Amino acid sequence: MKNSGKTAAEIKEIADKYIMFSKQFDFICDHAEGVYMYDENGRAYLDFFGGIAVNSAGNANPKVVEAIREQAGDAVHISNYPYITAQALLAEKICATIGFDKIFFQNSGAEANEAMIKLARKYGADNYGAEKYYIITALNSFHGRTYGALSATGQPGGALHRGFAPLLPGFSYAEFNNLDSFREQVTENTIAIMIEPVQGESGVYPATDEFIRGLRELCDEKGLLLLFDEVQTGWCRTGDIMGFMSYGVRPDIVSMAKAMGGGMPIAAVCADSGIAAAFTAGSHGTTFGGNPVCCAAALAQIDELLSRNLAQNAREAGDYFAAKLKTLPHVREVRHRGLMVGVEFDAPLAHAVKLGCFAGGLLITEINASSVRMVPPLIVSSEDCDKAFGIIKNTLKNK
Repeated sequence: MKNSGKTAAEIKEIADKYIMFSKQFDFICDHAEGVYMYDENGRAYLDFFGGIAVNSAGNANPKVVEAIREQAGDAVHISNYPYITAQALLAEKICATIGFDKIFFQNSGAEANEAMIKLARKYGADNYGAEKYYIITALNSFHGRTYGALSATGQPGGALHRGFAPLLPGFSYAEFNNLDSFREQVTENTIAIMIEPVQGESGVYPATDEFIRGLRELCDEKGLLLLFDEVQTGWCRTGDIMGFMSYGVRPDIVSMAKAMGGGMPIAAVCADSGIAAAFTAGSHGTTFGGNPVCCAAALAQIDELLSRNLAQNAREAGDYFAAKLKTLPHVREVRHRGLMVGVEFDAPLAHAVKLGCFAGGLLITEINASSVRMVPPLIVSSEDCDKAFGIIKNTLKNK
């Protein structure tokens, strides 16, 4: 919005006065393009923040922007009562690409996870009785901030839960990457296990192949549903179209959001017909989910991700970048899957590193006192990675 009539200082003052929470980066994003964001003075910032893993085909991807403009000229919002061309085509594209029968559109990752939880519980109630609703999730997981998703988030007693009791009943937590821990939590009233292929918010911890395959076998043995939260890992981020594809394991229900919309608010859950049938008329609904502009943007975004083979670039660039980061001073560990990269330092340096990188023209995010995370657009080149590495190295030089 370039013609507000306000100076940069006035915009910041208005925001600080009326909007809850302070901003992490002290600049106004004037515009963004490719792997860069530009402030009100025209300064470029290398964007390894990626709109929090959203702008995977690049900031302001031209094909996504054009799709938004074209659809907005026809209809911005309709409702889900009539058929919507962009919605139908997107549903076909997603289901055919990742191998599921049915899709339900939502607006955000938290909503998609809420829908996934509801679908699993409804399926349990319909097929096994009202008590079959318990879901096991992983400790240190993150599934969203709405009540169902927050209750599924395995951080009991942590800051995310504090002050929001009572949470939704029916969730228990097991140790990530520990199959025996999950097995011990299964009871006669368990309906599902819900997992992230990579725990992003807790520091970028990928699930092991043995763990994921073991969960699939456990669910098959006990008659449970396996739910994959792919809000952050889905659509090429981890080096495959969906994270579950890297493991050779198929979940029963999968959620997605972030990268699928190219910056527009859209999310979804997918399941096969037998499970999806639990959602009958009135079981679930949405006003804005599957909005035509969002669906048009998602069609263009997914086409860009697939046609440009950005999953392969995520693998190659991620491996290249992670290898370089391991050579830095003060680095205890680098964890990554594709271009989902976490760096843990040997001291509480994360905040200082984030601020130092910002001063050097690189945007990253601080996970906790000793860890940072980077989820850049999947179009990044080795040269972009070299530049980011150089800024981080310079920031660490005097630490």
